[in-house]
Amino acid sequence: MTTHASSLRTDTHVIALVGVVHALSHVFQLALAPLFPFIRDELGASYTQLGLVLAVFFTVSGLAQTLAGFIVDRFGARAILVCGLGLYAAGLAMLGLAPTYAWLVPGAVLAGLGNSVFHPGNFALLNAKVHERRLGHAFSVHGIAGNIGYAIAPMVTVPLALATSWRTALLACAAFALVWAVIVAVQPLLRMPRQRRPAAGTRGNVGWRADVRLLASPAVLLAFAFFLLYATVLLAFHSFTTPTLQGLYGMALGAATTALSAFLLGGAAGMLAGGVIAARTSRHAWVAAGSMLAAAAVAALMASGWVPKPLAIAGMALMGFALGCLGPSRDIIIRDIAPAHARGKVYGFVYSGLDLGGLIAPPLFGWVLDRGDPAWVFAVAAALMVAAMPAIVQARGVAAPARAG
Repeated sequence: MTTHASSLRTDTHVIALVGVVHALSHVFQLALAPLFPFIRDELGASYTQLGLVLAVFFTVSGLAQTLAGFIVDRFGARAILVCGLGLYAAGLAMLGLAPTYAWLVPGAVLAGLGNSVFHPGNFALLNAKVHERRLGHAFSVHGIAGNIGYAIAPMVTVPLALATSWRTALLACAAFALVWAVIVAVQPLLRMPRQRRPAAGTRGNVGWRADVRLLASPAVLLAFAFFLLYATVLLAFHSFTTPTLQGLYGMALGAATTALSAFLLGGAAGMLAGGVIAARTSRHAWVAAGSMLAAAAVAALMASGWVPKPLAIAGMALMGFALGCLGPSRDIIIRDIAPAHARGKVYGFVYSGLDLGGLIAPPLFGWVLDRGDPAWVFAVAAALMVAAMPAIVQARGVAAPARAG
């Protein structure tokens, strides 16, 4: 357990800095997709080809997250966040300067490597620098900042592309990433205290074998499974809420889009409430499982088609709230699973489930929609949420050996 004694002012400063970094990572993550129509017209690439560029980005990010966690534990979070922002700057610059479609792929690789550092780096910093009694609020702010970053991205890149060009929009993001790399590099508050590894010959044996045993432990694997299922559901709603509600409830495009906005805003409100709850309870597994059960119940009700059309938007907001509410408790569970000297690699590994979910959700739920019954989008999502519940409860239940390490 971290014993770092920090004042409220220091904690607030650290939380704010890490929150901004997380928001920026989400801005950069979503910088490219809104520009696809511009890129398609200039480079002559199909949407399928451009989608493959994003697939490369998320694949690289997911595969590299665990490695990034190892580097965090070895060299500290501040250094790797600076490197990540620098890689993002290089990748976005390469994307913005790409003369042909082929040059987009190495740009996506560099940007994916940059994206891989933020979850292990951010969470290692928050756990090391913020007092334990404020961690629930810290994780809540962290999650909300990511949502804000997603919302900001198209509001920044599309107007810039319309006013100048898509290349200028990406180069502006690259410049901003470089500026923030410098800001993070000079922040003394982000210097992490050195974590002591257990001595050789003790229960927490050092070395790569011990690290592999930790990542292959039941608690960590169950947490990874939870993240995978959670991300698959979340990204399914991000991608297919609009056509699903149009098909199932006969909603107009504007109303269905409003429902998606309600889901996203509900998620942000849920994260805020979840931070308050996490700060006042130690039963984090049951908070996460209960929130997931509530979201699954709403999804099952939506799948029935019995919800009056005006209430369907409220149902989406409620489901988003429940899924957001579990976030801070979920992140505290991961903290409890991971030994203090290995939190970077554990966060990196389990959060790679988010990227894998991003690869699974679009084809899975696209196939479900193509079969012609949009109710199954909600039904499959409800089933996945129910399946995720025992994973998070059991992860917490079997985590004692890892915590003891």
